[in-house]
Amino acid sequence: MSETPLSSLPQPGRDAGSKDGGASAVAAMNEFHRLTNEPSPISIPSPHGGKERGNSLPQSRSHLFRRLPGALVSATVAALMVALFAIILNTAGQGAGRTPDIAHILAVSTLQASLSTFFSLSIGIGIAWAFNRLDFPGRATAIGLLSAALVTPGLVVAFGLIAVWGRTGWITLLLAPFGIEVPSIFGLFGIVYAHIVLDASFAAALLLPRLDGLAPTRLRLGRSLALKPWTRFRVIDWPALAPALPGLAAIIFLLSFTSFPIVLTLGGGPANQTLEVAIYAAVRLDFDLGAAVQLALVQLLASAVLIVPATAFSLTPPAGSQGRSYTWPETRFAAALATFVLAAAALFLLLPLVAVLFGLVNLGDVVFRPSFWQALTTSLLVGCGSAVIALFGGLAIAGARARTKGAGTGFALTAPVYAYLAMPGVTLSLGFFLGVRALGLETDIAGPFVLVIAGALLAMPYAVSTLLPALSGNRTRYAKLSRSLGLGWWSYWWHVDFPLIGREIGLVLAIGFCFSLGDLGVISLFGTAHLSTLGWAMQRALGAYRSNDAAAISAIMLATSIIVFVALPRLFERLSRARA
Repeated sequence: MSETPLSSLPQPGRDAGSKDGGASAVAAMNEFHRLTNEPSPISIPSPHGGKERGNSLPQSRSHLFRRLPGALVSATVAALMVALFAIILNTAGQGAGRTPDIAHILAVSTLQASLSTFFSLSIGIGIAWAFNRLDFPGRATAIGLLSAALVTPGLVVAFGLIAVWGRTGWITLLLAPFGIEVPSIFGLFGIVYAHIVLDASFAAALLLPRLDGLAPTRLRLGRSLALKPWTRFRVIDWPALAPALPGLAAIIFLLSFTSFPIVLTLGGGPANQTLEVAIYAAVRLDFDLGAAVQLALVQLLASAVLIVPATAFSLTPPAGSQGRSYTWPETRFAAALATFVLAAAALFLLLPLVAVLFGLVNLGDVVFRPSFWQALTTSLLVGCGSAVIALFGGLAIAGARARTKGAGTGFALTAPVYAYLAMPGVTLSLGFFLGVRALGLETDIAGPFVLVIAGALLAMPYAVSTLLPALSGNRTRYAKLSRSLGLGWWSYWWHVDFPLIGREIGLVLAIGFCFSLGDLGVISLFGTAHLSTLGWAMQRALGAYRSNDAAAISAIMLATSIIVFVALPRLFERLSRARA
């Protein structure tokens, strides 16, 4: 996959000054930056010390050594994928199980994914347009919250919709005195609505940089021609947005097609069952492994077909699109329309998340229960483990890819981690489940390790796509100079890469942690009374109609996701700049 959504998030600038050392290497670095009009963000020690001279390898051996960890990680992921796929095929060959209604399940999955994609893109374009047209206090913070939609647990969004639109929800109670009935949140309406909450914000976060980065000369020319708002959108804005829409549509369709917690919670029964939920029902409820394997193979084939268009288009914004390059004074009508769009988006997209946070008032219902603390501890440990593995795996693969010039070798390095996107969570869980069952292991013992590995695999494609542009840029800018200074691989990493990619490291850790925290696919097959996560505890509370417990757990998950997603990138950015 060329670039995933995260690679299009704004990349931070680096402006830390170089430390004074007096050594010739430092002087050379500072002179290089002075001649190229670039700030010196790093401090390089002299290579003449014994240790640094010992770290310097011949160029060919050094390149091979630095690519080896990435190749090993990529090969390990590929071997694991092949093993899981072989286990699924082997079970399918045993021939047990009923034949599920695959045509109906495929039709339902395709319908809800198509509707979710259409409305998410339409609303996302509107939100991006409105943000581009307005300038108000807190705009940067509001835009940053759009990016957080990527890591918001789907189960949390589903519960927020129930709290707002359910039978005793806010909107339902507000409209009841007027005799107005709201549509049931359970069924196709609720599924599509939940996907819009996640994917419309996600689309807006990717499309806004394209509008903010429009060339000032183009905008000035359009203003000199007195273009009307609609004409400006059609002539100037749409050509900037259109190239990103096919790839973005394919990715949103894939995310909706493979959605599990939202459909499981809001599906309302077998009529709206998708492939993911059908696999879960076959294993967890019926223990029909033959039917589950058939559905998993269909899921793999359909997802692999969807990956092709998703990887055929680049989602990265135009170069230099870090903020609005030119402010176009808007007409009153355009400003009023943009304000209405943002207000409506805040009401319908943010209100469910606000309702979730109100669940914090129910903390007293869960904090005195040992089961809650066991689930919280498991979630934190699994999330941290997944995040660390995803970071080191992403660094190894992205670092090797940044040092690889050949397109074929680069594709071979990154293909296994991106191929995981073709194996959705429940299908992966089924492979692990069948493997653990074949080995005769206890799920309580194997489950935590499976949760960590699955969470890391889920986050690793995003880790590679987040780290690769930064590492490639460092390589292009500093490789020759570092070789001339005789820097070994560790010195290059510690004094060049780390000070420049601190925010990306924090972002990868946050993504890995939040993805693992909100995952319901793996734990849905491995969860027991002794092995539970916050997501599984919340799902069980909903199934037992303990709405106060579910509200409290949902609020904790949402608050934790937001805090981690905001705090970790800033923390590691400060730590890395302290090293500079």
